[in-house]
Amino acid sequence: MSANGSSETGCRSEVRPSNNSCSQKELSITASVISMTVGIFSNSLALFILIKSYNRIRIKSKASFLLFASSLVLTDLLGHLINGSLVLLVYSFHKKWETFDPHRIVCSVFGACMVFFGLSPLFLGSAMAVERCIGITRPIFHSTALASHHMKRLLGLLWLLAALVAVLPVLLWRTYKVQSSRSWCFFHMEEPKDWLDVLLPLLFSMLGLLALLLSIVCNALTSCALLQARLCRKHHCRGTSYHMEMICQLLAIMLVSCVCWGPLLIHVIVVSTRAKDERASSSLLMVIRMATWNQILDPWVYILLRKAVLRKIFMLFQSCWGPKSHNLNRWQCSMLHSSLETSNSGAGLTDCRYSSRLPLPDTAIKTIT
Repeated sequence: MSANGSSETGCRSEVRPSNNSCSQKELSITASVISMTVGIFSNSLALFILIKSYNRIRIKSKASFLLFASSLVLTDLLGHLINGSLVLLVYSFHKKWETFDPHRIVCSVFGACMVFFGLSPLFLGSAMAVERCIGITRPIFHSTALASHHMKRLLGLLWLLAALVAVLPVLLWRTYKVQSSRSWCFFHMEEPKDWLDVLLPLLFSMLGLLALLLSIVCNALTSCALLQARLCRKHHCRGTSYHMEMICQLLAIMLVSCVCWGPLLIHVIVVSTRAKDERASSSLLMVIRMATWNQILDPWVYILLRKAVLRKIFMLFQSCWGPKSHNLNRWQCSMLHSSLETSNSGAGLTDCRYSSRLPLPDTAIKTIT
């Protein structure tokens, strides 16, 4: 999403050899096009899988999860389309902002899109973690009090909050600034004029870190509850398999968000609260590139960490580690019970019964195998 090259005239005027600088520019453009193409393809594939699952699902708790997951992937897809198009526009004018954007309108739109498509996935990831935590630990409250229209309203509020933070600099007449690489726009962090120039990037970073922290806490509570249910060997919990599928996806999303967005959020706090530093400016470009990988890796979480794929991975490990037929049978039984559920209400950990020792019918075993 960023570049280090310069325009064609700049290539001839620099002290360094022109071929070297121009090749760096071509490499940056190629990298941006490849990143945009891969991101659009990945998010489109993941969105197709999630929408297909959402239309056929009949379990309320998983429908809410798929609603947030589909919205997250859709947000990442739009982020690649809009931000990628703006990057290509900047390169097409050889990064001469004075030529194609004298009034800084494009820069303001670019900066607002960077903030919106950065905060939205973090907010949606934390909302998914909170929703699953309530669904696992308080299933009755989740099935009775959290209806689908409540989830849709929450989704709209999260998008609205991210949009408000994105347009706040424009409303306060603190326009976004072209960064040192001249390929993207972001907050005015170097040499702030007043306290507003410090507050705006801090607000962005603190909201992002708060969303990450909330995701970590809720996912930890959910994982502990599921592990406690799994360790209860005398009981078999209905719907545990799809709970495990969702928590695996949530943990992967949380890990990707922490690795990709954590360095940027911390770096913005450091840069906005200290004096100008050239090394900090160059490292900001590096952490921005890391953050853009979040939109590429997110969809592969839903593509790879599905129940069918997880079952194949489990069987592969089982074949490598030796015959452990009783564990495989428990996994298959869990898959069968999950697929046979037709209730519209969410299945929680309270739906446990003494059925782990009951044999399955021959037709059911043939269906699994």
